[in-house]
Amino acid sequence: MKQEQFFYQEGPIDGVEVKPLLRFEDGRGWLIELYREDEVQPLRHPVMAYVSQTLPGVTRGPHEHRNQTDYFAFIGPGDFKLYLWDARSDSPTAGKRQVLIVGESDNRSVIVPPGVVHAYKCISSTPGIVYNAPNQLYAGQNKTDEVDEIRHEDIADSPFMLD
Repeated sequence: MKQEQFFYQEGPIDGVEVKPLLRFEDGRGWLIELYREDEVQPLRHPVMAYVSQTLPGVTRGPHEHRNQTDYFAFIGPGDFKLYLWDARSDSPTAGKRQVLIVGESDNRSVIVPPGVVHAYKCISSTPGIVYNAPNQLYAGQNKTDEVDEIRHEDIADSPFMLD
């Protein structure tokens, strides 16, 4: 059965927080604060963190979480095209799509709440690094639970298209 085609409209998404990350440089190098507990709502506080590398031209996602909030930091090296789709039927911005260029050229943190489908593609000629500090443990305590992830990469006629 073929899925009905759905088109998302461009615009900001309720609950997604995009914040510039300040870079402090001196003769020793640079420093960027990735996370401060006093700047994030308690329900969004991270419980784990990881770093991933994405090769040029490679896409991660689109996928979404039922319960997990992601706390991404895009600091470089490399740049990413970040895609966000509000798939929450009860959201005031349901049906919106937001696209950002983030990474080395524009250091940003991006908080992605549950139900917001997200994907990013490394658009630079060098690999890109992404930091994520979600508010849920991957596969739960001691990795014994089901992974909180709904993957959309291989769905025919998916409304979550990257350009």
